[in-house]
Amino acid sequence: MQNQRLFYEIEQLQAEMVKALMELIRLPAIAPENGGDGETQKAEKLAQILHYTGFDRIERYDAEDSRVSSGKRPNIIAYCQGGTDARRLWIITHLDVVPPGEEQMWTMSKPFEPPLKNNRVYGRGAEDNGQSLVASIFAVKAIKRLGLKPKRTVALAFVADEEQGNIYGIQHLIDKGLFRKDDLIVVPDSGSGDGSFLEVAEKSVLWLRLRTFGKQAHASLPNTGLNAHRVGMQVALALDRMLHEKYSCKDEQFDVPWSTFEPTKQEKNVDAVNIIPGEDILYFDCQILPNYSLDEVLSEITLITGEFEKETGVKITVEVLQKQAAPEMNDSGSEVAMLLKQAIRESRELDARVGGIGGGTCAAFFRKAGFPAMVWSTVDEVAHQRDEYSKVDNMVNDAKVFALLAMS
Repeated sequence: MQNQRLFYEIEQLQAEMVKALMELIRLPAIAPENGGDGETQKAEKLAQILHYTGFDRIERYDAEDSRVSSGKRPNIIAYCQGGTDARRLWIITHLDVVPPGEEQMWTMSKPFEPPLKNNRVYGRGAEDNGQSLVASIFAVKAIKRLGLKPKRTVALAFVADEEQGNIYGIQHLIDKGLFRKDDLIVVPDSGSGDGSFLEVAEKSVLWLRLRTFGKQAHASLPNTGLNAHRVGMQVALALDRMLHEKYSCKDEQFDVPWSTFEPTKQEKNVDAVNIIPGEDILYFDCQILPNYSLDEVLSEITLITGEFEKETGVKITVEVLQKQAAPEMNDSGSEVAMLLKQAIRESRELDARVGGIGGGTCAAFFRKAGFPAMVWSTVDEVAHQRDEYSKVDNMVNDAKVFALLAMS
């Protein structure tokens, strides 16, 4: 009976949830690495929402960052006091979003002007990670409106810097010693369309910036220059081919089951068509199965770039932007995993399955530090895409699971 009351109360809050999500999407929270000013404005709006929700205690653990106008990257924790169980339930979501990309490619909305269409809220950050952020807040609001008390204290953490390395976000909070080994930690930042997938493992992450230095010249006199752009493209293709061939094994517990090596961002080089570029800068995002050594991968990359230097006369530098070896797989029989499975079964009538993902989440840093952490949510996997959206039903139904976790 209590569960049905909770579910009904959450459903009655749907309009408020949609409003909150849209208010948050309107405030871009882009990292300075990507030309943004951080998460401060969004955090201020979130603080207002939390205040009116009626949390028992709200704390700030901001990290200093001189690159943004406020000088800080905000991390907010909101507590709902629980009952006799001393262990805390943490739900970790992130404030920051990736850049929208080419805005003219968005067809359903402008990236930061969210509409509600066909029971979906469109906008950058709608699914990643606004949907789960809002669902966690309104799960607590429903509990409070019914006058209930969770079995254990619920701590909602809203962190910065997840999209660019977590230094100013979850790593900052872990270093502060806020978490205990017996805490129950859920990171709703990946999942499946029906909400039946629990993520217990992640791949290793390697982000690289490749700079190729040649000699600028007039395009009509290529013999007087050295085209860094041409060589840079050749290097990227050679690396792409070598990495996929050499590190080609599969592990079916992961989705995607192989290592991925994707050339992504390309920086601007010259301002005119008739100039041969003297410098070329491109990036690789590599998500690598745990059985491979990141140092070995880097060594193979260096061999390829060294060969191109000898053959062409360019200078190539390989800069590591992020290097995170995969932590040990989480125990799928841990208490937090079992509670999640139970909540999914009670609210969805589904038996949850476990596996790994290719992307990175805050859970990797918990696992590295020895904290069991589970990743779960209901998503259509439209994060980082144009016309990103959140299904309202997903947001409402995930709030039901969070409420059950708090009460069970």
